[in-house]
Amino acid sequence: METLWSDFLNSEWHDWRGSGRSEDRLELPVWQERFLSGWQLAALVPMPAEEALAMRRFRERLHALAVKLAEGGGMDDGDWQLLNEHLAPDAVTRRLIGGPGDVRLEYIPMTEDWRHVRAEIAASFGETLLAGDTGRIRVCDNPDCRWIFYDDTRNRTKKYCDDKMCGNLMKVRRFRARKKAGMERDED
Repeated sequence: METLWSDFLNSEWHDWRGSGRSEDRLELPVWQERFLSGWQLAALVPMPAEEALAMRRFRERLHALAVKLAEGGGMDDGDWQLLNEHLAPDAVTRRLIGGPGDVRLEYIPMTEDWRHVRAEIAASFGETLLAGDTGRIRVCDNPDCRWIFYDDTRNRTKKYCDDKMCGNLMKVRRFRARKKAGMERDED
């Protein structure tokens, strides 16, 4: 299951196949448009330089927090402060929408900018914390990938961001390593 916060964190892409290539997609207008439309958010594209710097800093700190939680660590005061400092400047109004039998409460942003986007990312991460699901935050076991993901499996044992890509690649690597080790023993 992809979350708003994990999609944001994974804007720093690493080639999962092991070429060593990486790309910071955060400042690419095509990534920004896909991200905003995919999560039904609005902000200026391309992202202004000062907003790009703020987004990159937030991503670095949130990534470090996600890795800490994935390794079994807990939240400390600085971690709560990180989330709250990005929630605080966001202003929203509430509106009831619908009719009989189908009423819902919606939060309408007062501004549609990258500050609001950061607040939504922080809120998304906060929802994961509120659900008590920090044990489901994972870092892909493929050392070349390093994607952060939310493990939505029943038994909480998912190791790879994608079983068909990273999972199969690591399976093939393990097979080849065993085969090579067996061939080296036969040569001795």
